[in-house]
Amino acid sequence: MTRVNPDFPVPAGSQTVQVRIIDSTSRIDNLELSFLMEPAINGFKYMPTMPSWSFLIEHPSGEKALFDLGVPKSWKSFPPGAVGHIDGLGWDIRVDKEVIDILSGDGVQPEEISSIIWSHWHWDHTGDPSRFPASTELVVGPGFKDAFLPAYPEGQNSPIRQIDISGRSLREIDFEKESVQLGRFRGFDFFGDGSFYVLDTPGHAVGHLAALARTTVDPDTFIFMGGDLCHHSGEIRPSKHLRIPKEVTIDTPRAALPCPGAIYEQLQIQRQRAPDEPFFEPTMGLDIPETIETIKKTQDADKEDNVWFIYAHDPKLHGVVDLFPQSANDWKIKNWRDETLWAFLQDFEAAVGR
Repeated sequence: MTRVNPDFPVPAGSQTVQVRIIDSTSRIDNLELSFLMEPAINGFKYMPTMPSWSFLIEHPSGEKALFDLGVPKSWKSFPPGAVGHIDGLGWDIRVDKEVIDILSGDGVQPEEISSIIWSHWHWDHTGDPSRFPASTELVVGPGFKDAFLPAYPEGQNSPIRQIDISGRSLREIDFEKESVQLGRFRGFDFFGDGSFYVLDTPGHAVGHLAALARTTVDPDTFIFMGGDLCHHSGEIRPSKHLRIPKEVTIDTPRAALPCPGAIYEQLQIQRQRAPDEPFFEPTMGLDIPETIETIKKTQDADKEDNVWFIYAHDPKLHGVVDLFPQSANDWKIKNWRDETLWAFLQDFEAAVGR
């Protein structure tokens, strides 16, 4: 029996894709919270160690797509327009293996990948497409070609390398010509059967995209891949749709302890935030008002217990979810959404005096 989400309606479908979450091994440390969001919160100056998740999407037809690639090992040699400002920020950036090597190490060869979908052009998502064969297309969001072509080095200010696009199809999704409505988002039916949609999620960067994968039918469940739609769960939660629970379980070094949700609502009030609005608002992005509007649209989906929202840098997946080569399609049965939904409140222990 197909379930209807009243605030985030998705067209009915009978086909699913397999989703496998890949730890790209990217790690970013020593990044101050104020670089990404506001207002400040006591005892939380630096972001937790930030991963960069990649997703392998496998269609029953045999087509395979990757959504994001994480940080490339050679990121320091990328165009100045992409990474020229990073050295002065004092971040600690590490990459052990690239996604292509993780895949091939478990039997998925580069030539099997039909498409690479970039959520956006930032260096911590693009990986190194030049290592994939020319048969792998690169899929980007609206405005990408006008903004970044010609690529580097012909376009000296472009953050995109010519080597990554030469000889391969560069497909820019045009939501004006072909789209389907998913909640308040325009979506593109990637495989043409309702199993996987690319979503128009503007604000953070030129052509920012998210994706929605149907992971089961009867009942329907979905994984919502958010890219950099937010950088911390406190930018999307709580919301008018999804309030802090009356009791939350916080993992401490000694034990998992119950904690009254009212403590965190009081923290909101102390910071001049309403209890039903996110802890933070973004400060880094192309168009902050549009970014906030996109977050509000995503909150319609985030409230639904059959939709699991994962943003690219969520550290709370570690130790909870099965990673590649395991499938993530049974996330609902395994309660991964429930276990990760409010885990970010651990970051505020100093602020609430715990």
